[in-house]
Amino acid sequence: MNEPCLPAPTIIAARTSLPILLSVPHSGRDYPDWLIASACRGRAALESLEDPLVDQLAWRALGLGVGAIIATAPRAAIDCNRAPDEIDPAVIVGAAAATSPRAIAGLGIVPGRTARHGHLWHRPIDRAELDRRIADAHAPYHAAIARGLDHLAIAHGAAILLDCHSMPTRSGQAQIVIGDRHGTSAAPHINDAAARIARAHGFTVALNVPYAGGHIVHRHGQPDADIHALQIEIDRSCYLAADGRAPGPGFDRAARLLEQLVTGLAATIAEAPALAAE
Repeated sequence: MNEPCLPAPTIIAARTSLPILLSVPHSGRDYPDWLIASACRGRAALESLEDPLVDQLAWRALGLGVGAIIATAPRAAIDCNRAPDEIDPAVIVGAAAATSPRAIAGLGIVPGRTARHGHLWHRPIDRAELDRRIADAHAPYHAAIARGLDHLAIAHGAAILLDCHSMPTRSGQAQIVIGDRHGTSAAPHINDAAARIARAHGFTVALNVPYAGGHIVHRHGQPDADIHALQIEIDRSCYLAADGRAPGPGFDRAARLLEQLVTGLAATIAEAPALAAE
């Protein structure tokens, strides 16, 4: 008997002419009872995979009227920032040996384990169940991104996807990490503009270290076609309370950063044709 369906992503239509689209793949909190029942260590272990409240952190940016695709299904059930072939064979019955470093580490398209909690599931799922989860939540997520970027590119001649994430606090790590897949998912002037905006807002910034970007920016970034995709990682201590789940004193500052990335990068897109004509 098949398990119930996963919820489809939330798709927010654009209400502005800004050529920016937001993606929030790891903040889904709609945990079906069947998913929790299949977990070895309950909901808390599954919640540890979230980027907590990043969907809410985007409220100022969304207030500008840009479009967004926001995962509703939890990352524990299906990770929209993984390719369909990033499979951990310990999680999917009959799967071949993992080749993706992330799948080898237990963080494939269906996460299998975490460093803190160990193995997550009582038993693996079959390929038919994986395909159903992809059809429910993963495929619609990427289809919506592709449609949104195509629409923006047609309307403006260029588009930028901001794939929004958060990261654990680590000693010596920058507060903001901008990932462009080492120059393959966005043009250098887009990366440079994003870094300038974040630094002007008072954050320390790194590019591609330790996060270069996942499947979303790899799949949708086409800088040769002036469609750019950046992964934005925000240190959780910058916006969460000490419990790691509730908004902290820096929440609105981080929300303003996303807002300013939208307006600043939109201005960068608008300036590019003028610069090219000089």
